[in-house]
Parts: sequence; structure tokens; C-alpha cells
Amino acid sequence: MPTPQRGSTNVSSELSWPIAPPPPPPMMSSSEMSSAAFSGPHQPPLPPPHPSMALGFNQCSFTYDDLSAATGEFLKANLLGQGGFGFVHKGVLPNGKEIAVKSLKANSGQGEREFQAEVEIISRVHHRHLVSLVGYCISGSQRLLVYEFVPNGTLEYHLHGPGRPVMDFPTRLKIALGSAKGFAYLHEDCHPRIIHRDIKAANILLDHNCEAKVADFGLAKLSSDTNTHVSTRIMGTFGYLAPEYASSGKLTEKSDVYSYGVMLLELITGRRPMDINSDDDTLVEWARPILVRATEGGNYDDLIDPRLEGDFDAQEMLCMVACAAASIRHSARRRARMSQIVRALEGDVSLDDLNEGMKKSHSAMFGSGESSEYDGGSYDLKKFKKSGMSSQEFTSSEHGTGEFIHSSGESQELGNKKRSP
Repeated sequence: MPTPQRGSTNVSSELSWPIAPPPPPPMMSSSEMSSAAFSGPHQPPLPPPHPSMALGFNQCSFTYDDLSAATGEFLKANLLGQGGFGFVHKGVLPNGKEIAVKSLKANSGQGEREFQAEVEIISRVHHRHLVSLVGYCISGSQRLLVYEFVPNGTLEYHLHGPGRPVMDFPTRLKIALGSAKGFAYLHEDCHPRIIHRDIKAANILLDHNCEAKVADFGLAKLSSDTNTHVSTRIMGTFGYLAPEYASSGKLTEKSDVYSYGVMLLELITGRRPMDINSDDDTLVEWARPILVRATEGGNYDDLIDPRLEGDFDAQEMLCMVACAAASIRHSARRRARMSQIVRALEGDVSLDDLNEGMKKSHSAMFGSGESSEYDGGSYDLKKFKKSGMSSQEFTSSEHGTGEFIHSSGESQELGNKKRSP
């Protein structure tokens, strides 16, 4: 659940923050907790969370004292992670239920937006491959989110963490399929559709059986079926951003598909998406020529993580490679849908179906030869890295990835947001 720092022009450096959030003012009364208190006067009230969230308490709206007690007064030993958003602590409810408590940075406009997005979106979705929201706390300027605790860390940690054992291929395939099912649910089974907007290995949590759970909906957007794309501020993680989104801010579910494809390449290759301190090619740039060769029936051994030492099912690996190729096409409308990826990973469809019968040139499928209503041109990550952006606009994490906000243009919210019952 921890993520690297997200830039904001009015957020101070995390190095000056205390280890735990400061004690808040007295708890607001229910009448004070109107939508105007945290959604603005013109926003609809947040939806009531699912009744199953009441775990050990009469309601899911916890007090600050409840969460302080659950986390041992936000004990440093219970700190799971921290970033630009704030802190995540492990806690235990009175009934023994383990939780993860995300304390958002107080008095931050970005933190407030993320709080609204996560409560609104996670409270409406219920799927085995999505992290569940247990509840939340609004107390003065404090905003805390309470999630189910997922005990086995992140995919990023298991793939790239120092001293970690090599993840075997069946586990990689299980994570690829589980996360794909979660994203397919968001894109195709939710109304309105939900675009995650920050798909990356650090946002895939694993349980003890290495079942994947998608986390961190702080950047997610709702999209009605009548909108071909959402124009929005560009926010996300270097190396995972779809080209049309990074260059123009045009966001569709196919932007998520691209980011998923990058993550799939991580699972196949064992490599990170990029190194912000290096001028080497990104993972996608390096992999594309090999993917072209693979789609023509050629050899793709160079793509496979050498640490696997050949211990994998060849047909299943080919399936993962084909899904990655279908996910990172430059043209958004030519990328596969997440439901197609799920069926392909399950072995239920021919890999040719990922191309939907198209026999286009590789320059159109993988390069920038064609444009569409979804395509926003190309962008040069090296120029982004050398563009002299301020620390508020870009910060790197200890893992070598980073996040940024494209500061030109305001966020455009969708009109006529409809709530699911």
C-alpha cells in the first residue's frame, strides 16, 4: 500500500514530518461531517460504506482514539510504510481483525482529494482481488483510511527487494491473472467504470497464498460509458504511464491496460520499469523489439528472467508475453481489454484473438505510426527526467521509480457522476 511521494506544489518535504500524525482536534459530530466538510459544497455526499465494514465497532466511521489504540498510538514499530500521502501503520481491532491504517497528510489539498477518491471508489467495489476498505476517520484536519491488512507485502518487494528469493513462474502467473481479474472488474463490471490510474508493482499486495489484491485508489477516476476519455492532470509513476496519457492527459481504461502491460513485463523479465538515474532504455523500449520478434513466431528468450533458469511452462510463458505485447501497443484503441487478458491468461482463447483479427503493421501496433481519438502522440521519458522539474513536481523513491504531476492545466472532473446503489 505504501507508494512513493506524489508531487504537489503546496506539500512540504516528507523529511520534516513526524513519525505519527499529530493528535487532532475533538471529533466532529455527525452533523458536522457533511459532504461540505470534505467534498466541497457542490459535491454529492460520500456513499455509505458496505454494512460488512462494521468489524468490531457499531459503525465504520472510527474515532481517532479507536485507531490510535489499534495501532499502539501509531507506534513506529507498526509503521508499514510512508510516502507523499502520509503513513501506513498496522493495527488490530478489538475483535482481533488486523487492519492497515493510512494517515493522509493533514492540510494537503492532494491528501484531501485522495481521501475523497478512495472512500468514494473503494466503498462501492467488492472483489476478491481488490483491497477492501474497512472504514475511515474524519477528525478536524485528520483524514485516515482503514483497510484490510494484506500480510505478504507488495509485488515490487518480492520481485525487486534486496535478498529476496527468486519468485517462481507459477506464482508470477497467479499474480498476473489475479490482478488482471481485479482490473477487469473495475473497467467492465463497475458502473460507472473505474480507471485506477496508478497501476504498478508497488500497488499490488499479496496474501500468504500470493493471491494478488489491487491497492491504492487515491488517483482513481470514474468514467461514464458515454465518455471516450477523461481529460485530467497527469499523475502517475514514471515507466508505467501510457504515452497518450503522459503527452496529453487523455485518460481511458486503456491507459490502465498499458500500465498493466508494463507490470506484466516486470513479471516476465524480473526487471524494473526504468531507472531514473540512468539514460538506459525503459523496460518497454528495451522489450519492444523482442516482442515484435515473438509475435512473428521468433525467439524471445532474451525477455525471460534468467533467474528462472528455464523452469517454466513454455506455453504459459508465451501467453504472458503475448498479453504484454497486446497491452503496450502505442495506439490505445488497439490494446487488448482486461477481460481479453484474463481469458488469454486462463488459456480460454487463442492468442490470435488478442489481435482481434487485425494484421496491422508493427509500426502501427507498437510504434507511433497512427493516431486515433485515444492517441496523444509520443513522449520522451529522458526529456522528462532532464526537464528540471522541481521537487514538488517529481520525486524519486528509494526503489528508483518516481511520480509526477503535469502542472499545466487543472483537473477536469466528470459531470453527472452516477452512484451505484
